[in-house]
Amino acid sequence: MQTNSLQLAQQSILTPAGVDIRQLEQALDVLMGKSIDAGELYFQQLSRESWSLEDGIVRGGNFHTEQGVGIRAHSGEKTGFAYADEVRLPALLEAARAARGIAAGGADGQLCAWRGQQVKPLYQDADPIAAVAAADKVALLRAADQFARSLDQRVQQVNVSMVANHEAILVAASDGTLVGDIRPLVRFNIHVIAVSGERREQGTAGGGGRFDLQRIMAPEFWQHEVREAVRQALVNLEAEDAPAGSMPVVLGPGWPGVLLHEAIGHGLEGDFNRKGTSAFAGRMGERVASELCTVVDDGTLPERRGSLSVDDEGTPTACTTLIENGRLTGYMQDKLNARLSGSRVTGNGRRESFAHLPMPRMTNTYMLAGPHDPGEIIASVENGLYAVGFAGGQVDITSGKFVFSASEAYLIRNGKLSHPVRGATLIGNGPDVLTRVSMVGNDLALDNGIGVCGKEGQSVPVGVGQPTLKIDQLTVGGTRSA
Repeated sequence: MQTNSLQLAQQSILTPAGVDIRQLEQALDVLMGKSIDAGELYFQQLSRESWSLEDGIVRGGNFHTEQGVGIRAHSGEKTGFAYADEVRLPALLEAARAARGIAAGGADGQLCAWRGQQVKPLYQDADPIAAVAAADKVALLRAADQFARSLDQRVQQVNVSMVANHEAILVAASDGTLVGDIRPLVRFNIHVIAVSGERREQGTAGGGGRFDLQRIMAPEFWQHEVREAVRQALVNLEAEDAPAGSMPVVLGPGWPGVLLHEAIGHGLEGDFNRKGTSAFAGRMGERVASELCTVVDDGTLPERRGSLSVDDEGTPTACTTLIENGRLTGYMQDKLNARLSGSRVTGNGRRESFAHLPMPRMTNTYMLAGPHDPGEIIASVENGLYAVGFAGGQVDITSGKFVFSASEAYLIRNGKLSHPVRGATLIGNGPDVLTRVSMVGNDLALDNGIGVCGKEGQSVPVGVGQPTLKIDQLTVGGTRSA
């Protein structure tokens, strides 16, 4: 039985090109020639609009649309892939022959009967781009600029941007998968620079998700983000140089989960573990963290930025427990790596576009709440660092080593928050740092919907989160001695 999303995807992608289900079968028959284990057609149609305002002047107003099909064939560990930006039968057949030719070798595959899948929608299928007039979008950016400047006279520069996507995907695969999904995605960002004397500091905030643009247009939404960006910039104007040394570190709730995403999450993706290149490879069932730590990847949260009703291989997303009470219990898997490792598919097959191969990727990755009150955690630290936000970082998947720059941080002195500091970096090892978590707060929060994850040149939207947590000892890089 076809679902509404499948019907909408067919109408958006296939019908205008004169392609029907019979022709998809024909293309897969060509793809599933001798010596092919599995095959797949992935169709995508994407519309994207972006607006940007810099210091009161509209610097960008862009709209583009693209569509195409990516065709993949598997033969053992070999993958053949070809794509076309024309969704017509001759292009499908040509790409299918190319993918089959690249992957030739292995057992003979079988084309299963397709079944239109029932999919639980996690978001509305309305087009967020068409929901608001262009003039109203520009007016919002101007209002955000003026509001930021009205909050404090030290705000000297303001950059505001807004992006909206409307995407339709359809997957037809040899294992019987036939599914479609209609995906909205919106995001609002603001960056401000505050000046006091010769000192200049910045603040950044934003939010979004898989919902209509009308939600961002509401004053309570965008004004909250503007206030947050200005607050952060003004705090940094008062910040002192961060100390350097080994000390207890408390991470705040929400966005600091990006450290968890980078330092831990990538190491739990199935491809790295199958190939033995992850610091977590071969450690299933072992204790890899404090017993207070339970980490999940959950693609089923309604309207969240990292959520998907189905992944980019047509598999329904799931809530996968990766670490439970400190023990490694799961990896994130796509179809290929699950098949080759004899594991369960978890709905984590993701790709940037039809022109890219899918691979195991995170959706919304976060640590569950613990038993401690956040105030109790701060009070337990005599001298340490409280990190509220991060601007970026680097991670080595094989070793687990990471370096992260804090965008907002405070010293903790005698169990209380002291003055803000700037220039703090956190340096450590992902698998090791989890074993040093001694307190986990009861204040789990997810980020506001701004995450973008990069892997092997591909970018996809993701979500992160965590409660307040205490790491007993971590190296802090700063500009003065502790």
